[in-house]
Amino acid sequence: MHAILNPADVDASGLVELAQDPTAPEGLVFHHAVEGKPLATPWQVAVLRAALLAKHSLPEGLVLDCACGSGIQLAAYASSLHRPVLGVELEPARARASAFNIRTVAAHHAAMDEAWFTQSRIVSGDGTDAEGVLQAVGTEQNIAFLHLDPARPRNSRTHALEEMQPPLHSVLRGWAPHFASDPAFVLDLSPRLTDEQREEVEALVEDVWPGLQRTWEWTSRGRGRVDRLALWGGRVAESGTARRFVRVPPTLGNEALILRTGVTDEPPTVRIHPPKRGEFVTLLDAALVESGLVSSWLPSVSKDRDFRWAVTEGRRPQVHHEHALRLNEQQRSLVQATGRVVELLSMELNESTVDGLVEHALEHNFRSVKLRMDLDPALQPVLQGSLDRQLQRRHGVRDGFLTRHPNGHTLLLCVSGRDEVEQGSP
Repeated sequence: MHAILNPADVDASGLVELAQDPTAPEGLVFHHAVEGKPLATPWQVAVLRAALLAKHSLPEGLVLDCACGSGIQLAAYASSLHRPVLGVELEPARARASAFNIRTVAAHHAAMDEAWFTQSRIVSGDGTDAEGVLQAVGTEQNIAFLHLDPARPRNSRTHALEEMQPPLHSVLRGWAPHFASDPAFVLDLSPRLTDEQREEVEALVEDVWPGLQRTWEWTSRGRGRVDRLALWGGRVAESGTARRFVRVPPTLGNEALILRTGVTDEPPTVRIHPPKRGEFVTLLDAALVESGLVSSWLPSVSKDRDFRWAVTEGRRPQVHHEHALRLNEQQRSLVQATGRVVELLSMELNESTVDGLVEHALEHNFRSVKLRMDLDPALQPVLQGSLDRQLQRRHGVRDGFLTRHPNGHTLLLCVSGRDEVEQGSP
């Protein structure tokens, strides 16, 4: 049974979570059902994706999200494309949240009378039942574009494709006959998918639409992880682009940095070598490395051609090189930290040794040292706080960071100020 919700008529009753999205403009507050907020797409990411979609020419028809959750992405599509949308959500309270959030976005844009809002609908029901959904809505329109962000197990580092709900193959097969012309879709998938699982996804798409053009997209907000992984297919795949990396800007309204490639680069290979003073160490955006675009990007920002990879996985990929990177402001967003090694420390960092680190930092005239290494989450703020307090009382001028060499017992104290690293003197 499918229940139809009109965003123009729905209210917020039963929606227990209300929150200002920190990436959204002031006053744009979203409602969620129980445990809906952690699952919702950040507004800035949703708007950025809608802007990328708007660059493609879509045929007449419905913009569909058949597992719309709280409807943040759906609302971004509607308000950015100025097209009515159709959302489907199995859980009734989340379906109501989706309808109300579309209403909230329309009100924010003073668009309550515009067709994209008045004609949008949310269906509480099964997103794999294409016939039932269209019959319930009472439309004969075709699908112009499909978005799917399936639910997956939470708090799990890995999961099988079969654990996604609704299942990818059921959605693709169910809605395939209803596309207006060539299919167009975005599959918003778990960033934890392995290479083998991405191949499984491609095989599912190939089974439904043989030979369809596809573009994989990695999205990062710069927090040491892949934030989103999506497959763009058909009319919305980017011609000649097999992989795309999108770095979401720090603030809403700034332009995203986008890198593209038509080929798949060989992944970087770890080459452990003894650390040395004077070399440069860079901690890169983890999503950039996972996207397969880092090997082609690094030569564009450095005169080095020999990059020695110390760490290629995890939150802090680490590469060593002989010269400073040449980065503009936008490119700096792809780097967690970069600097020249001024001291090699054979020590474990803990509460009993942090004073020794302070002494070394003062010898090199540091005013700030950020900890860029894996530490006990409970210990990290204690050590960082001690460093900050002790260095702020002195009169140092250098900024830098501390990271761990992959040999496990050597810490690298690095200076990171632009002028300092370019001078090349320890």
